[in-house]
Amino acid sequence: MHIREILNSNEPTFSFEFFPPKSAEAADKLYNVIRDLESYKPSFVSVTYGAGGSTRELTHDLVVKIKETTEIPPIPHLTCVAHSEDEINTTLKRYASVGISNILTLRGDPPSSASNYDRSGDAFYHAADLVRYVKKFNHSGIHPDKRGFGIGVAAFPEGHPDTPNRLLEMDYLKSKVDEGADYICTQLFFDNHDFFDFRDRCSLAGINIPIIAGIMPITSTSGIKRMAELAAGTHFPAKLLRSLNRAGDKRESVKRVGIQHAAEQCAGLLDGGVDGIHFYTLNQSRATREVYASLGLA
Repeated sequence: MHIREILNSNEPTFSFEFFPPKSAEAADKLYNVIRDLESYKPSFVSVTYGAGGSTRELTHDLVVKIKETTEIPPIPHLTCVAHSEDEINTTLKRYASVGISNILTLRGDPPSSASNYDRSGDAFYHAADLVRYVKKFNHSGIHPDKRGFGIGVAAFPEGHPDTPNRLLEMDYLKSKVDEGADYICTQLFFDNHDFFDFRDRCSLAGINIPIIAGIMPITSTSGIKRMAELAAGTHFPAKLLRSLNRAGDKRESVKRVGIQHAAEQCAGLLDGGVDGIHFYTLNQSRATREVYASLGLA
């Protein structure tokens, strides 16, 4: 299903994100998670793309498996870093050939093995360049859907870590929208004020496509540090930190705090008229299932 149809509803969307497994055992566990969450009838699921395209084949295989064995529309990530135009074109053709309807376009991160990666050889430097190319591909008529791929882009409610100038940052986001993006999916955040302020700034900048809020329930203290590293610039509200401090090193208590905070976030977002909520699942289902239950969605 094309993302325009998915988002063309008076109801908010609910979606999940997974990352490709790196072993047969992990693949089996992940597939069980996907099957478990399928009963919640998500609007779509997205599948990440490793730094520098390091999981390109794994991403493709998982996306195709979801497409062929579930009722959930899959949306693969596609990145600029470390890719030539031919590689991007080949990937788009492969997805089109199996009826994948949507793509999330990202700048991406350099390979972890390349500390001083030189991007001069990359065919696409900014996500806006990749959006433009996918739109060009859409006009070629290769995709079985005459509209071609639906296109998503990412945004950072608290500001992109590489762009301290917040006014310039909005210009960059607007350029992705102007090139043809159909929707925005945000990075994770823990304070709804940041999201609502970001949404207002988008409106002021003339950005009027749906904005889906990214939520990641905290499930471990080690996970907090990982989130802070991956989502550079994300801040943790004092209220949340106090609750986590009370939980201490009790794993189950930490999970309860994280799930409760995420549930409160989601309730506030829904009350505020959010277009959709995107759960960063970390390839696990428990936290998402419990948030659903607390919202009366299960």
